[in-house]
Amino acid sequence: MIQNVGNHLRRGLASVSSSRTSRKSVSRAGDDNNMEEGEGYRNPTEVQMSQLVLPCHTNHRGELSVGQLLKWIDTMACLSAERHAGCPCVTASMDDIYFEHTISVGQVVNIKAKVNRAFNSSMEVGIQVASEDLCSEKQWNVCKALATFVAHRELTKVKLKQITPRTEEEKTEHSVAAERRRMRLVYADTIKGLLANYAIQEDLDSRDCSCMVPAEKTRVESVELVLPPHANHQGNTFGGQIMAWMENVATIAASRLCRGHPTLKAIEMFHFRGPSQVGDRLVLKAIVNNAFKHSMEVGVCVEAYRQEAETHRRHINSAFMTFVVLDADDQPQMLPWIRPQPGKYIVSCKQAEMPLSVPWDPSNQVYLSYNNVSSLKMLMAKDDWVLSSEISQVRLYSLEEDKFFSFHLEMVVHVDAAQAFLLLSDLQRRPEWDKHYRSVELVQQVDEDDAIYHIISPALGRDAKPQDFVILASRRKPCDNGDPYVIAMRSVTLPTHCETPEYRRAETLCSGFCLWREGDQLTKVSYYNQVSPDFLNYVTTNVSGLSSEFYTTFKACERFLLDNRNDLAPSLQTL
Repeated sequence: MIQNVGNHLRRGLASVSSSRTSRKSVSRAGDDNNMEEGEGYRNPTEVQMSQLVLPCHTNHRGELSVGQLLKWIDTMACLSAERHAGCPCVTASMDDIYFEHTISVGQVVNIKAKVNRAFNSSMEVGIQVASEDLCSEKQWNVCKALATFVAHRELTKVKLKQITPRTEEEKTEHSVAAERRRMRLVYADTIKGLLANYAIQEDLDSRDCSCMVPAEKTRVESVELVLPPHANHQGNTFGGQIMAWMENVATIAASRLCRGHPTLKAIEMFHFRGPSQVGDRLVLKAIVNNAFKHSMEVGVCVEAYRQEAETHRRHINSAFMTFVVLDADDQPQMLPWIRPQPGKYIVSCKQAEMPLSVPWDPSNQVYLSYNNVSSLKMLMAKDDWVLSSEISQVRLYSLEEDKFFSFHLEMVVHVDAAQAFLLLSDLQRRPEWDKHYRSVELVQQVDEDDAIYHIISPALGRDAKPQDFVILASRRKPCDNGDPYVIAMRSVTLPTHCETPEYRRAETLCSGFCLWREGDQLTKVSYYNQVSPDFLNYVTTNVSGLSSEFYTTFKACERFLLDNRNDLAPSLQTL
């Protein structure tokens, strides 16, 4: 049965998607795909749908059923994927979805979908859903979603053409799509590891625990027969139809706990592990994993079989859904306490707000690594960088955003990109060229791509104490031609390396290198750093000497790379 392994991992995939609200909007008017970027540009893979919400689409509250919305989302995403692929496509997964607004009967649902990036035979499709009130002309954002589709032909192997991003939004999504794909691929293995290591945790709070509801009482099992209307022209069941059935059984399970009508607020990753066809029987199972003060999590899984006599069932899909119960003022009500069954369920914990330096433990390894790399890629993709200075072909760019200041240094060196990547990945060699790194200790080699370091730096400005950092360094090789090598860094906390009186504990929000292969033995090296508020004061009071200091450090980096271009970093030979 589905087990809950903690929200902090599964929310990781949504962190990049949710940040889109702060980006500049892009006009979609016009149909000429060859027009220059501007008011008339429209992505060639974009498809749109507008649906009037009728009573047959709604639930007991007169609001659009999430199951119906999931069908429309899946349909639009599939049409966009097939427009790019030129052949039939099937749903592979749907990332986390958070519903910001409900849609009432009589309103219009507007859905847009476009391909963010194509890989060998799979594509990431981004979907935006908005609602519109025709009487008041008001519009609301409802949700955003990311879906993965796989192109499929009967006789020939599919090799998809690449997407060429043109707008700032498209470039950002194209860049971070590779990292999201990496996280999806390790998702199942990470879940298995968490299941093996987690134990039931008591999450007591101020609620009255005298009226506990046994988890077994919320269990739901339902069977659906896949008929031709539920499938595409190839006979494969629509992913949206399966998701709608899953939402139905999850709602029933949630209703048995609250004895009311729950509202679905979030869905945490549909992952399709195999196809189902017309004639299959789908067994849908749901149970409430845990109930918090105002929300509950329901686990759902889907299994398929062909004949009643079959003993083996195929695991088709799994998901986690979060429900609330709203009162007459649309405020969440307090929920009953649930009694888990030892040995059968893993109870999730509430997720606290994440601080600047996040705690490190194996359960959030994939999440932290993903956000580390994607944050650097999103900083890289911003188009508001201002050229501040250029000295001997070393360019310094700056970017001011609210209380944060970012800088970006860029140069071209006569070193192979792969060799530069190996040399700069080894942070223990950074004191050889960077005077801001006094010493570097490798604390933990997490895996071949991630490591944790303890760094000692000289005192900053008038501060008498040296600084120390605990850094997670994540490195990535290119996924496709034209992608950069990435070395991303961010602060983490470790119980073995707490703050001491000897040093002033400092933090880095987002920093690292992006390396592009410009030709044979030619690499463009870019360094990015988003500085924290304590460093911002130092920057603003040392503007005159800042460019010179950056230039000196970056030229030392160039000399280091040239001197060691034929030397394989010993600590990285086995990676």
